[in-house]
This record gives sequence, C-alpha cells and structure tokens, in this order.
Amino acid sequence: MNTALVRALGDLAHRAAHPGAGGACSCPAPDVLADRADGTVVRSGPVVAKAHAAGTDPGALAARLRLAAAPERHGVLLAPLPLPEGVPAAPGAPLTELHGRPVTLWPCGEPVDPADPDAAPWEEAGALLARLHRTGSPRNDTGGPGQPGSGSHKAGQPGSGSPAMRGPAKAALAVARMRAARPGDPAVAPVLAAWRGLPGWARDEAAPPAGRSRFLCHGDLHLGQLVRHPAPDGPWLLIDVDDTGYGDPAWDLARPAAWYAAGLLPPDIWLRFLDAYRSGGGPAVPGEGDPWPALDVPARALTVQTAALAWAKSAAEGRAPDEVEQVMIDACARIASLPPELAGEFTS
Repeated sequence: MNTALVRALGDLAHRAAHPGAGGACSCPAPDVLADRADGTVVRSGPVVAKAHAAGTDPGALAARLRLAAAPERHGVLLAPLPLPEGVPAAPGAPLTELHGRPVTLWPCGEPVDPADPDAAPWEEAGALLARLHRTGSPRNDTGGPGQPGSGSHKAGQPGSGSPAMRGPAKAALAVARMRAARPGDPAVAPVLAAWRGLPGWARDEAAPPAGRSRFLCHGDLHLGQLVRHPAPDGPWLLIDVDDTGYGDPAWDLARPAAWYAAGLLPPDIWLRFLDAYRSGGGPAVPGEGDPWPALDVPARALTVQTAALAWAKSAAEGRAPDEVEQVMIDACARIASLPPELAGEFTS
C-alpha cells in the first residue's frame, strides 16, 4: 500500500465532504475501499476519492468525466464531484493529480450486496445499459474534434475527438499479462488459440465494424459497477468510467453472455437481463429473435479475457485455477476446438 497516497486521498475526500470547515474534526478516519493496480479508492463520509491507474491518460480521463457529467447521462452514470476550492484541476474537468496519479472525487453509493445474490439488480443493469447506449452525440459530449483519444486503438468513432471504449484493450492486456506470467506454458495454448480466432477489432488491433462503433459504452460492465445513490435506497447507477467510450454496444453485454454460455449464469437470470435491455430499446441486439450473432465475438473475447486473468492470477498466487476460473478456461478450449463457423456455439 502507498501510505502517502492513501493519506492524501483521505485528506482530499475529507476536504470535499466538509467545504469551508476548519479546525478539529470528529469524523472517523478515512476508509480504504480498494487498493489495486487499477485504482486506489478512499472514502471519507459521503465522498470517495479515487487515484486512477498509473499511466492513465489524463486527457482521455477528462473526456470520460465530461461524458459522465453530461445532462443526458443523469440517472444513468454517477457524475463526478467538483474538487475543493484551491485544488488545481485539469481544464474543463474535475480531475487533479496526487503522487503522480490522476485523481477524481465521487459521491459514495451503496454497492450490490455479494451476500444476497437473489437481489442482484440484473434487470436494472440491462435497463441502464440500454439508456446509456442510446444517449448523446460524440461531438457534443466531448467538445468536438481535437480532444484526446483513449489510448487504446486510436480514438472513438465517429471523429478522432471521442474516447474509444476500452473493452478490447483490456482483453489484450489480460492476454499479455497471462503470457508474461506463464511464458511457454502449454496449458495456456487453448486460451491463445481462442484469442487468435477473434477478429482484429476485438483484440484492439482495428476499429470496430462500421455501424457498430457509434454507441457510448460502459466498457467494463459487471455487478460491481452499480451502486444505489443516494445511499442506501436511491436508484441504481453505473459507476467507473475508466473504460467508457464509443464502440460496439454488444461489448457491455458480453460478460453476462459469456457467463451464460459457459454455464456460470443461470438461463433465467440471463433472460431477465437481456429482456430488460431489449425493453429499454438497447441497440446491441435485435429486439426479437436470436441475440447471439451480435454477441458472439464480444462474448468470446470476454471468455478469453477471464481465462487469461485466471491463469495470470493463479500463477502469481502459486496455485491452480479455482473451480470458476477453470470453467472459463475450459470454455476457451471448446471455442478453440471448433471450426470458425461454429466458434460461437460453445455452451456445451
């Protein structure tokens, strides 16, 4: 843990929670909510301070913050908080820097309770994604051409000023991490074979297909990306815009689709999620009929990403993959064993 960074985040969150206050304070000590390579998160009262991953492009992050704060995303994405008076900010965005890391402030929401899976907000997640995918103009949201790109495969579409959705970039990073963790290990060969079977855009090597790249996407959808705000009983909102940008909206459905295809997500939960998305007019899949032609490539990519991270994490921890991780690794083996025209049929 970077103690100096954690202390600075706690001080910043406390200042934001008590604007204009001075002198002694009876508030409890700041609480470290997460301390990982992809982000350090510290809470003080109703405010959360986040230090984004080292190497984050501040310009791209600023563009994503503007997307989250835009009026058309109200009730969909949690909006960032302003910085306290006197804290230096990036032009046009509530973004500062502490210990060499980009830092933002957010309201504290109530997360999904992992101990109560039956109450998981799958329908709400589907409805929020549908609304997100239908919002906004790239030119209006990012201030037009000339804003920084995302740092993944060029900038988003349309126009070079829009940030790209970073889902494919994260999949590529997961595969690179697996290669580094298990160099020459024959056990990872099926995962690499499934990876090679994906088109270039899903490996972050090319732009998404024409007509599928104009939609605003979250980029890393899972249940940990939803909170109730105001806590504890407010409406569900999507959080974490680090991967948000323009791309194929099917990517945001890909993780639950991959879990469903691999047998980890029960069919009734998958259908509740999918039906809520379709009822909201989401553009990622047809309103009726088989959704899988649109979901096949992103679901395979998320299967590979999950399996690659499983191999990398298990290597770092000196253990074999656990039961859930092995399910996704086995799914890659099934994908790799099928001819290209059947690669999407990997449920059994």
